[in-house]
Amino acid sequence: MDNPNHRPGRRHPRTEPPTLVVGVHLVLLDGDTVLLGRRHNTSYANGMWHLPAGHMEPGETVTRAMTREAEEELGILIAEDDLALVHTLHHLDADDGRSRLHLFFRPARHDGQVRNAEPHRCDALRFWRLDQLPANTVPYTAHALGEITRGSALSTVGWPA
Repeated sequence: MDNPNHRPGRRHPRTEPPTLVVGVHLVLLDGDTVLLGRRHNTSYANGMWHLPAGHMEPGETVTRAMTREAEEELGILIAEDDLALVHTLHHLDADDGRSRLHLFFRPARHDGQVRNAEPHRCDALRFWRLDQLPANTVPYTAHALGEITRGSALSTVGWPA
């Protein structure tokens, strides 16, 4: 009998496509510095510095997710057309084994003053020199900022070599 899942050259039976968690990250630069927030009262990376970020919600485009997160976390308005994708990171999370696609956006401009609009989740906002990030920066964030500085559009972290 023929196996309907068999395809010449395939090593594994047919499976569902992988489910990716999609994260959006705001790279707000001021000269050679970048805005980071120190996470507070969070289940992930509590006490560590991280870019303003969040996850895409159902029914939302990645650019809308980024503009929503910027407004929720920093109180600023960014037009979706003013976002430039500056890096994509495919991350295999060692903590939970989930595959995550992180998209890093740089805004051409924004309206409003940057402020800590979520003090219950972030206890400090600060601009850090790109070449002197704090030691307690979320590792994949530090990796992505290094890749952005080098002009790299794509990287992977956590995957076996």
